[in-house]
Amino acid sequence: MRLSDSSGQAAIELVAGLPALLLAGLVALQLLAAGYALTLADGAAEAGALALASGRPVVPAVRGALPGWAESDVDVVVSGGEVTVRVRAPSPLPAVEDRLAIASSAAARPR
Repeated sequence: MRLSDSSGQAAIELVAGLPALLLAGLVALQLLAAGYALTLADGAAEAGALALASGRPVVPAVRGALPGWAESDVDVVVSGGEVTVRVRAPSPLPAVEDRLAIASSAAARPR
C-alpha cells in the first residue's frame, strides 16, 4: 500500500463531516422555529390588546390567534393596559425549548 493512495478518503470525510452538517441543519431549523414563534407572539399580543381595549376576555383572544400546537405553549400576563404573551418555540430538546421562549407585548387603552 502506498502512502499517496486515496481510495476511500471521500467516504471517511463524509462520515467525519456528517455530524457537523446535521448539527448545522438542526441549528438552522431551530432558529427558523424561534423566528416563527416571534411572529406568532406578536400577533397574539396584538389580539389580546384589541380584546382588552374592547372589554372582552384576553386569554381566549390570545389563544384564538395561535395555531393549535402553540395554544398549550403560551403564557399570558395582563398588567394594566399591557398584554404580554410568551410562546415557547417547538424544539426536539426541552432545555432548548425553554431557553428560546419568545415574549411580545402590546398595549391598549381600556374603555
